[in-house]
Amino acid sequence: MTTDEIPQLRPERLVAPMAGEVIDLADVPDPAFASKKMGDGFAVRPTGNEVVAPADGTVFMSAKTGHALGFRTPEGLELLLHLGIDTVELEGKPFALTAAKGQEVKAGDSLGTMDLDAVVAAGKDTSAIFIITNTKKRLDSLEVSFGPAELGAPVATAQVKPAPAKKAAGSAAGAAAAGGAATAGASTGSAAVDGGSATADGKLPEPVNTSVPEPVAASSTPEPVEGSGHAALDRETLDGYDLLAYDIIDNVGGADNIRSVIHCITRVRFYLKDQKLAKDEVVANLDGVIDVAKAGGQYQVVIGPAVEEVFDAVVKQLPQVDSVSADVVEKEKPTTAVGWLKYGFSELIGVITGSMIPIIGLLAASGILKGILALLMNFEVITGESSTYMAINAMSDSVFFFLPIFVGFTAAKRLGSDPIVVAIIGGVLTYPTIVEAAGKEGSTSLLGMSMNADFFGIPYPLASYSYSIFPIIVAAWLASKVEPFLKKIIPMTLRMIFVPFFEVFIVSAAILLILGPIVMLISGGIAAAIQGVYDLNPTIAGTLIGGLYQSLVIFGLHWAVIPLVASDIASSGHSYLNALISATMVAQGGAVLAIFAKTKVAKIKQLAGSATLAAFSGITEPAMYGLNLKYGRAFITASIGGAVGGLLTGLFNVNMWGFTGSLIGFTSFINPKDGIDSSFWGYLIASAAALVVSFVLTYMFGFSDADLDGEKEVKKVRLGSREPKGT
Repeated sequence: MTTDEIPQLRPERLVAPMAGEVIDLADVPDPAFASKKMGDGFAVRPTGNEVVAPADGTVFMSAKTGHALGFRTPEGLELLLHLGIDTVELEGKPFALTAAKGQEVKAGDSLGTMDLDAVVAAGKDTSAIFIITNTKKRLDSLEVSFGPAELGAPVATAQVKPAPAKKAAGSAAGAAAAGGAATAGASTGSAAVDGGSATADGKLPEPVNTSVPEPVAASSTPEPVEGSGHAALDRETLDGYDLLAYDIIDNVGGADNIRSVIHCITRVRFYLKDQKLAKDEVVANLDGVIDVAKAGGQYQVVIGPAVEEVFDAVVKQLPQVDSVSADVVEKEKPTTAVGWLKYGFSELIGVITGSMIPIIGLLAASGILKGILALLMNFEVITGESSTYMAINAMSDSVFFFLPIFVGFTAAKRLGSDPIVVAIIGGVLTYPTIVEAAGKEGSTSLLGMSMNADFFGIPYPLASYSYSIFPIIVAAWLASKVEPFLKKIIPMTLRMIFVPFFEVFIVSAAILLILGPIVMLISGGIAAAIQGVYDLNPTIAGTLIGGLYQSLVIFGLHWAVIPLVASDIASSGHSYLNALISATMVAQGGAVLAIFAKTKVAKIKQLAGSATLAAFSGITEPAMYGLNLKYGRAFITASIGGAVGGLLTGLFNVNMWGFTGSLIGFTSFINPKDGIDSSFWGYLIASAAALVVSFVLTYMFGFSDADLDGEKEVKKVRLGSREPKGT
């Protein structure tokens, strides 16, 4: 077909879905919509409750919570009408919509009502947001008339592009979804889909090997195909991560079985309506999948380093992605005291991990930089008085010094409070005059804490909160309770100023005066107890921790230890415990290195190679869940290697000044003051011993290719949800 033969489509007339002021998407107080990542459009600040259809078309999606509708126009545009921001949390109470899936509507037809007063009373924004979700594929231009508009009045004109010709099978066509750009959840690792999406055909692909597929080059990433996401795709036209995403969705029960999908650093995690519909064995054997685990209501697909690429491909194939987070999914509540205790501990671990995961990379990078700085000083390349030292030291130390700001931001996202406000509270805790005043001694003390400050004449213990973690997490929790209350009692017109005003004051005062000292007392006591146990006999403690630490990873309990290590390094500058953990990482890597050397099976060799590199870089999950726990006795032999490494680490009293361990973290064992000392040589000896013992035992006793016939299903436990509570 020539250019002259391409049919010209008529412009689509769009009307105001609610009466009020039509505004630009950039003015919507939600980054997912304001950034236009979901597509172009506009919003209405409503003055009335009635809702009408924004265009002629067919309703193809209706959220069960009533807050969103999807339409498909005769010319091929896919439209999303989202009523309010974060209103999914209201569970449908303010909405009385009559539109049903499959219903034909005309522009201006009544769809029902949204109770604006109820939305405002719940502390939510009432903006009615209109998005053309397949903007990149089908929208040529959009002209919007901003300003006051009556209900159903024409406010915009959309010029539609002709639909492209269908690509031939085998091309890189189908990486995506209907309308489908990922929301802000894709960048934060959280997204959800409406239950009304179309199902897949249910065919089972043949199981293939577990190697990671080749990445699709960014420059050749295909545009979303037409249709309703996953079900509209032709499997034969997909490759790379798009093909893997298609097969995963198909074999977890189809798009209709998925409530939400999120990811962390190694796993794509689904909340399924019915986990019995998922075909575990098929998913676990897909090309690019390491393993499958189920825990905490999640169906976890372990991917490894390519998790973000696979997650993005999955989200593209799930139609009408909304800003619902993992916390929106209903959780079964315990009914006994023991059950509530377990539930509370699980949720606590979930909060800690959700707060720490986003900054783990920063802590690791800073630790390596500290080690490099120590090397430069050790070999007298620079001096401690030079401006070069000052600059590099600031680069390496700033993430630790201002830790309350960064953790405050991530903890607020996890707990549902305002990240910017909590980050400001973190700034209060690290404010220079506060830090300086915390170093002064008071005339009295309470429980060993110096009463070195007063607030309107009331004495209190002012602690140093720079380098701290736990007080700001408590601040984020408190802010999540204070903020909704303030929104309920402060009129909407005054919220922009007075909600953050009162929130910063109330939470900052509560942390400084009461909660902060309590938390610091508890966390300091735990750290002192751990150090006390280590000091009793470092050799025995090292052997036990070295042999058992990676077992904690199986149950997710290592995330209770990691913040203690980070806090220890941040406050004292070093951590004996982290040195022991480093040896266990090397041991896990030694075991998979032995499997790499011994196996004759190509897919196992490829998986073992990548898992070895990950373990020597400080990430043991691909080694553990891809191989060591699945096949034979490899995890036991790796744990023995870890025990030997821990024994020598304790025997040589090895200390560690950075966060990053394993082989890649060798600079973390260089003393910033004295340079290369006994800790560095002890680290090398302990790491070498852990590597050799783990390798030899695994090669001789821990693995053979015959074990592949009897591989075990690995059940990984994850405690609590780590994902943001809304966006």
